[in-house]
Parts: sequence; structure tokens; C-alpha cells
Amino acid sequence: MIRIFNHYVHSSALRGMVFDLCIVLLVAAVAVGMQVGSVDQAVPLAGKHVVSFAACLFVINTASGLYDPLQAGSAARAAARAIVVLLIALPITYLIFGLLPTSFANRTTVQLSMLAGVSALILRRAYLSHSSAAAAARTRILIFGAGPAAVDVGQTLHKADPNAHIVGYLAGPNEREPAVPGNQILAQDGTLPEIARKHAVDELVVALTERRAGSMPLRQLLDCKVSGIKVYDLATHFEKTLGQIRVDYLNASWLIFGDGFNQGAWRTAVKRVFDILCASILGLLALPVMIAAAIAIKLESPGPVLYRQERVGQNGRGFSVTKFRSMRTDAEKDGRPVWAQANDARVTRVGQFIRRTRIDELPQLFNVLRGDMSLVGPRPERAFFVEQLTQEIPFYALRHSVKPGVTGWAQVRYPYGATVEDSLQKLQFDLYYVKNHTLFLDLVVLLETVAVVLTGKGAR
Repeated sequence: MIRIFNHYVHSSALRGMVFDLCIVLLVAAVAVGMQVGSVDQAVPLAGKHVVSFAACLFVINTASGLYDPLQAGSAARAAARAIVVLLIALPITYLIFGLLPTSFANRTTVQLSMLAGVSALILRRAYLSHSSAAAAARTRILIFGAGPAAVDVGQTLHKADPNAHIVGYLAGPNEREPAVPGNQILAQDGTLPEIARKHAVDELVVALTERRAGSMPLRQLLDCKVSGIKVYDLATHFEKTLGQIRVDYLNASWLIFGDGFNQGAWRTAVKRVFDILCASILGLLALPVMIAAAIAIKLESPGPVLYRQERVGQNGRGFSVTKFRSMRTDAEKDGRPVWAQANDARVTRVGQFIRRTRIDELPQLFNVLRGDMSLVGPRPERAFFVEQLTQEIPFYALRHSVKPGVTGWAQVRYPYGATVEDSLQKLQFDLYYVKNHTLFLDLVVLLETVAVVLTGKGAR
């Protein structure tokens, strides 16, 4: 994993993005340059077309999950994703290079060349997203511990990081009843640094169940670190592997003395400018869609087009959120707040469509312009549920230290929540965002939101 502006990115994904972007630019430059005689002559004629094409293809591939190891699945799933990406990318490619100047010779040849190149690139990326990493490129990880916490670490690595190779588990001094199978526990045939060097370990995760009475060999862990082995505690391991801050392995001192949770004036100002610019542009682009949605809602059922509801914002301040109405007007006729459920009978037919495509969220852009919300942040929740969840879930109030968002890290990583357990899972993603949020992470979330909108994932 590589940390970029506080956000952890899989090194394989970053390499794939950079490689594909360079290939795309190279192929486009060669295809255009061959038609005009040289790349120098091609730049003034087709430079903006090439850059636009590369940017569009990068966004499409990223949003589709082709670079995300967590999206890896069966060969059939990889093929299906490739087909969808091709159906979107090929028309865009044909259109962009069809807009070359009329004076440009052999424009059709360039279009056909780029269609072939794009097809090959996408099919290659789909294959690589399904295939496993080469053994030489995998990260060798030693888990220091053999109790329940170590089992949890091993399970998350198997599920979330295909580039991880667990060399084994090393039981701590005070762990008498290991939860890890005996054949996976390494022999205590030397000091911790010696065992790590013997197995060519790249990373060491400290997952001791018991840390008292000298069970934590601090000097040996320091020797591992200074020898080039990355050493992580439990909270940091889950943060970088899952993009979560797990509250079951969290203590207040880690939050207080660790990095992150920076809410400086400069960061706040940059985020506000970004919000205003993006919300203004998206609002103008989405205006026809919003008008069509308003008409459809009005034609299907009586009642207002917009739905306003009090939500809890930054620092616990209340504000009125605006959305397109997707439920019947008597959805909460008894006055008691109710979570939306899967296949909720209160949702209208138009409501099902606008919720699945996230069109119902578009009026929140006006909340962003007013300053009540940000484009990216934790989902704004109702005061009734906030009071309940604050009492039942540790650290829940931390999510209100930033503005709520139209979309967010938790929204793109976890489906819609309808229980306290769901809220706990989403909080762990929210805490990751609150701790590490930067403009870079906001852009990552916006890219993943495109994939959520296209697939309707997590809608209710």
C-alpha cells in the first residue's frame, strides 16, 4: 500500500493507472502523429482531443473498478465489466476523434486506430484485474499474535488484499491458547527480527490479544522497523487495508496522538471553493434531469416535488436537507422516524428509479451552495437516529466534526444502512474520511460515486 495525501492506495492499482495513462497518451500521439507527419505538428491540431480522450478513459476505467483489487471477482464478472466499459468508452472515443479539424487528413483512420487501441487496453486491464499478482510482486506479511485479533487480521488480508502473502503467525509470550491453526504458527527459533529476516518479511502486523506484563517486545519491534520492515498496529492495519477505522480495536490515545483529524483554516477554505465550483457546474449540467424528475414525480403521485427534512450537520447543528420526494406523502403517518428498507413499500415507482440512480440527491447541491453541506462527507442523519446511535456506538459523534456530504467514503464503500450494525460499519468508513480527508480523497470518492450511480449499487 502507498499513502498519497493521507489516503492509502494499492501499489498495484497505482502502477496500473500510471501505465495505462502513459500507453493511452502514447497510442493517441502516435496515431495522430502518423497522419500529419510528426508529433510536433499533431499537438496544435489534436492536443486537446488527446488529453480529453485520456481523461475520459481514465475516469471510465477507474469508476468501473478495473483498478480496484477489492472489485476482483470471477472471470465472468471481469468480462461483464469489460463489456460495459467498452460500450461506454468506444462511442466516446469515436466521438472525440471525430471532432478533429476538418482539415485533418484521414480522420477515419485515426478513429479506427484508437478504437482498436482502446479495446486492447480495456481487455488487458480486465484480464489483469481478475488474474492474481505474481509471487515476486506480493507483500510478505508476518502477523505477530495468534489469538482472535490475529485471526481477524488474517481474514481481512485474504479478503481485501490479493497482493498480500501471509508467511505465518508468531504467538506472543502470553498467548497460551492460540485461535490460529497450529500449522500456521511459526516456530520460536530466534528473536523477532531474526524470524522476520528468515522469512523475508516486508510487513509485520502486531495483533497481540494480551499486551501487558512484558508481552510487547518493543526493542525487537524497533529493530525490525530500523531494518526496513514496516511495522503496523491493529488500528493502522485496518485503516490501510480496509479504508476503515475499526472501533473494536480503537483507543482514544491512537486518535489523539496519531496523525490526521486536521481541520485547519486553509483546508476548510480549499474544500469550500471546491464545493462551490463543483456544485455550480453539476447543478447546471443536471438541470434538465432535475426538471424531468420533478415532472415525473408530480405526474405520478399527489404532493410536493421536493422533500425537506431536518438533519444534523457539522458540530451538531441542525439544517433542512432538500431532496426529490421518492416516497408517498404518508410514509411516516404515525410521526415516528423509520429507516428505509430494501424493497420499501413506501417508495413510489418514480422514487425507485431516482433512488437507484441517485437523482433524488441532486437538490442537495443547493445545500452545498448554502454551506450546510459539502459535496463529499458523511451522510447527514436525522436527530432521532443520531441520539440513538451516539448512545450505542463509540466515537459516533466524531463524524459531525466535518460537514455532511451529498456523497461520501461510507456511501460508496457500504450499501444503505437500516440497522445499528449497518450504522457501525458505515461509521468506521466515516471515521477514516474524517481522519484523512483531503481534496485528493474527495476526488477518489467522486470517481467511485460515478460507478455507484451507473450500477445503482446500495440504493433503497
